[in-house]
Amino acid sequence: MSKKANPSALIITDLKTTLQRLFSETNKPDLSTAARRSLETEIREVMDELAKFLSGLDPIRQPVSVFDPGNPKIVGRFISLALVAQPRHPLSQITRFYGSGIYAIYYTGSFPLYARLSGTETPIYVGQAAPAVNNARTPTEQGDRLCRRLEDHRKNISKTTTTLDINDFEFRSLVVQSGWETAAEDYMIHLFRPIWNNETKILYGLGKHGDDADTRSNKRSPWDVVHPGRPWAANINLPDSKTCEQITEEIAAHFEAHPIFRDLDAVLSSFIKELSQV
Repeated sequence: MSKKANPSALIITDLKTTLQRLFSETNKPDLSTAARRSLETEIREVMDELAKFLSGLDPIRQPVSVFDPGNPKIVGRFISLALVAQPRHPLSQITRFYGSGIYAIYYTGSFPLYARLSGTETPIYVGQAAPAVNNARTPTEQGDRLCRRLEDHRKNISKTTTTLDINDFEFRSLVVQSGWETAAEDYMIHLFRPIWNNETKILYGLGKHGDDADTRSNKRSPWDVVHPGRPWAANINLPDSKTCEQITEEIAAHFEAHPIFRDLDAVLSSFIKELSQV
């Protein structure tokens, strides 16, 4: 009498056969780029499910993550936490200082689109200023890059006198050891999802530098659509990248998907939660 086959072994055999069919069907030169990307996404999802299953077979639990102090993402988190520990200052009053690093700009006014984040700990924009010299060791070597970047933003916001008041903006800044500003900026964008940042893809354009209004040929940024005033964006023949209605809808949807940090306790709680290994 033949021994009954192990059901798990049969499933594994079927899985291997299916994988061979997948290799055969997809390893073709005429497969389009879009099809390859879609296939890659689907395969990675299956790999994630198999990894979870494999981890579950081990009676000893695996940590969700390993704390690595040298990981740029970890360093970026702690630099960001150091930033929110700094005092807030009026953006209208920027004192010149040496150093490069990171910063966050906060809105405190009554412009309707920004009512939900006004006066909260959710910045409207975050950014970085790289050092003047690569691997600069001191703030003096880094140059006054951080305060100059903030000054650029102050000037741009000040040009939109009909919609924004520069007195309704505050900032935090942190001078950072050269080379770590990008990791910190990446984490701040991930955590706060500021609506003026390019990465959020809603109201981008604050940091855009334009040329003469008569010669510029690309589209008017969403930031300039909502906040007219910068001369280079005033060309009447310049098409808008988005309508005000579209931007309003996108902001409402964004705030529903990404809750506002009302106070520092909320920021700290989120920070601690992301460091958890459970």
